[in-house]
Amino acid sequence: MKILLAYQSGLPNRNDPYISLVPTGLCYLHACLLEAGHESLLANFSAWPTARVEKELLSFKPDIVGISQWTHNRHISLELAKMCRATLPDCIIVMGGGHATFCYEDALSEYSPVNAVVRGEAEATLLELVSAIASKTSWLNIDGLAFRSNGSIVTTPARANIDSLDRLPLPARYLDSSIGLDLEFQPEFIVTTRGCPSTCYFCSSPDFWGKKVRFRSPEAIVEEILFIRQKYGLIYFSIRDDTFTADRKRVLEFCALLQQQKAHILWNCQSRVTAIDEELVIAMKRAGCECIQLGVESGSPHMLQLLGKRIAPDQIEQACAVIRNIGINLSVYLISDIPGESAKDIRQSIDLVRLIQPDDGYVSPLAYYPGTRLYKDAVASGAATNSLFTESKQTALYVSSASAPSATRLLKVLTKKKRGSSHRFTSQKNLLGYCSTTNVIAAEWYRQGGEYDKAEAELREIIIKEPNNPWGWLLLGDLCFELGRVKRGKELYRKVLDIVPRHGASMAALSSE
Repeated sequence: MKILLAYQSGLPNRNDPYISLVPTGLCYLHACLLEAGHESLLANFSAWPTARVEKELLSFKPDIVGISQWTHNRHISLELAKMCRATLPDCIIVMGGGHATFCYEDALSEYSPVNAVVRGEAEATLLELVSAIASKTSWLNIDGLAFRSNGSIVTTPARANIDSLDRLPLPARYLDSSIGLDLEFQPEFIVTTRGCPSTCYFCSSPDFWGKKVRFRSPEAIVEEILFIRQKYGLIYFSIRDDTFTADRKRVLEFCALLQQQKAHILWNCQSRVTAIDEELVIAMKRAGCECIQLGVESGSPHMLQLLGKRIAPDQIEQACAVIRNIGINLSVYLISDIPGESAKDIRQSIDLVRLIQPDDGYVSPLAYYPGTRLYKDAVASGAATNSLFTESKQTALYVSSASAPSATRLLKVLTKKKRGSSHRFTSQKNLLGYCSTTNVIAAEWYRQGGEYDKAEAELREIIIKEPNNPWGWLLLGDLCFELGRVKRGKELYRKVLDIVPRHGASMAALSSE
């Protein structure tokens, strides 16, 4: 059968490169469908005008359209479904994703163009549904489904989660069969786990994936990275697990394997303050980890308790100190404008940020999402209604309707970074010995301060000690371009392409005037 898997970000975010990325789950579904012998097309319709989307629908003429729905794009995804129904009256329209899973009744309301909603993990459910549609058999025996039948909504039993994530095909092998995707950006984002060991009240991950965290093997992750490096020329990766370091032994094995394979990549990940220690962070840095993002949320013990974080400020301080001492860039997530947040609570958060000195961070007002304890409790208490997500046209539903004074103050502190001293790089080298990640971070620090000779020295050390590491050649080429030494810069970019023949930025630089 012909299946179109589509994503479209919400209107205010269509040009945001991160929000406009296709969700990785949709890429997995696409790979599964193609491996099963179906004709699948993966489409990112973000920023596409209506006429262009309609033209694509008429050109491909899918039997089934699958649409990925999340809270930020809940309205535009329904508009896309209506367009599909008007353009292709006989196609079956299926929705899935984090919002559709918990709000399937909204998606399947009377007169909705949506025929079915896949709830939760979708690979097995979608494959069975496609087979049932092709054979014109009943959908009642397909677990994990909700659909309309005879004027009412039918839900089947929840689908059991996939035991072994390694059995799933690699999405990157099938991205060529797509439209609207940035193939120099999309493959950068990979997922190595499903689920999270935490139960934060503002997050729907526990209800979506279940309580158990499932892991891909280190071998499978490295295989994916090396494939993407070879096919798409990417040498930077972002691991988007809720808590990448949840299994310490697995991360150590992954880091060792990356080094054995001489992958020479840089990467970032998300973690939890209670899943960080010195040995682990050292291994991660030696394997190319240049940034760790932590869900700090608040510096107030009371606010942390209200959010269900199960961490304390002293644990945050300890984890951040380890990361900074080893010399990995530290990024933090903070939540502002929490109901009941006092001036003292805000001050504690500001003091914590000043103490831990993150390299960057993100501040977001506390928001409602379906499937979270926060939202369930709000509905139970009358603070929010069951119709909140259908009635409001806002892409984000913030808990506090007032202005965001704490967000403004936290952002101000985050942007007031101290430059610090270069002595830390000496300490890091004494602790770790030679580590190209230290050189990369130090070179960027020197470059930003205008100390170009020192930046060049850091990069030349990589070239001398690891001539097959593309990062030394690449960043030195960037530095030469910045200083107007274009001819030398192009020579360095050619060196990058000798190592990574499909590296996009180097090819683009060589094609420039």
